Amino acid sequence: MKPARSFASDNNAGVHPEIIRAISEVNRGHAVGYGDDPVTAAAVANFRRHFGDDCEVFFVFNGTAANCLSLKALTDPFHAIICSEAAHIYNDECGAPERFTGCKLIPLATREGKLTVESIRGAFHGIGDQHHVQPHVVSITQATEVGTVYKAEEVRKLAAYIHQNGMLLHMDGARIANAAASQGRTLRESTRDLGVDVLSFGGTKNGALGAEAVVFFQRELAQDFLYSRKQGMQLASKMRFISAQLDALLSNDLWQKNARHSNRMAKLLERELRKISQVKIVYPVEANGVFAKIPRSAIRKIQKRYFFYVWNEEQSIVRWMCSFDTTEQDVTEFCKFVASVLR
Repeated sequence: MKPARSFASDNNAGVHPEIIRAISEVNRGHAVGYGDDPVTAAAVANFRRHFGDDCEVFFVFNGTAANCLSLKALTDPFHAIICSEAAHIYNDECGAPERFTGCKLIPLATREGKLTVESIRGAFHGIGDQHHVQPHVVSITQATEVGTVYKAEEVRKLAAYIHQNGMLLHMDGARIANAAASQGRTLRESTRDLGVDVLSFGGTKNGALGAEAVVFFQRELAQDFLYSRKQGMQLASKMRFISAQLDALLSNDLWQKNARHSNRMAKLLERELRKISQVKIVYPVEANGVFAKIPRSAIRKIQKRYFFYVWNEEQSIVRWMCSFDTTEQDVTEFCKFVASVLR
């Protein structure tokens, strides 16, 4: 029998009991639809407590929608969006950002998944030339797609340079909770205070059932977002069931507790894997993911018992993710099995 929990993705985890409870509590009687209900109002107020009273918040179903809709709000079709070559918006959203925004994505090579001022400076081509798309948005992912975390000063420097050049900074925060928790920072200190203009806030990877948000730190950028969300098929009729999840996640530090736990499990996984000589950790473990190079012949053998993804087939690099419900026993048993396969 395969284990109840794998290390493939934090998307594969269940739903946190407190979030299940929150959904159940709002499943009473009737409520006005499309977000005009007190549960949604309370959730928005909770976001504003974390991010600032003047932010604008909109709830959606999934991360791809949060990214596409936020990028659309920032761009015209003749604009370009600069991102990492490993970015989710570039690799894992089936071309949705390009289709929905009409913009060209410009992927840049990165070291440990992070864009820098130096790297994006080289992408400024054809500024003011009518024959070229115009760079207008830089999108970064926090935590990155390879499990690293931008330091506060790294984001601050990027934001300053981006704004000096009349551009905007979008953050794909599918794992923003893990990034903030790893650095002991609040959500605001990890985003708005560093110069981020728009945040795709992830809840699903941190214990929610299916709840994400788009958070604008400049109200004027959200001027027409109500219409874009509706046109983008992301306006939930029974909004209170999404709102209740996010409200619960942002209450009683649940977002932080879940993220700290999954981060801690990833560090434990790293420590145990380093005891296996044929496993090489290839990126710093700074959030809840471990990326390792293992013998190619071992991948399928391990996958027969544990489902996970091959990150780079050519280099035989795999990705192992921890979740809010990963246990120390899960880690111990997994590492014992990996060691037995590689013995």
